[in-house]
Amino acid sequence: MPITSIKRADPSPHFKRSFAKLPPKVQKKVAAKVTFFETNPRHPSLKIHKLKGKLKDRWSFSVDRRYRVAFKFTNGDEVVYLDVGDHKIYR
Repeated sequence: MPITSIKRADPSPHFKRSFAKLPPKVQKKVAAKVTFFETNPRHPSLKIHKLKGKLKDRWSFSVDRRYRVAFKFTNGDEVVYLDVGDHKIYR
């Protein structure tokens, strides 16, 4: 992941639905981490990692110890947020 900032980021419809189901306090955390990711995608606190297996085209970063955001790169420095939630998003 050689990029230093995200040029464009769009939430998928599924991400929007998953986000809406989160408690308001968690929604605030997610929004803050998404903003942080977009300005500093290589920061170690995000624990960004490429997923494996059937999700091998996706990446993930940590919101906190429980919640994750799954995303994929669409054009180098552009991303689509695919899902948000606990580890169940990987199933």
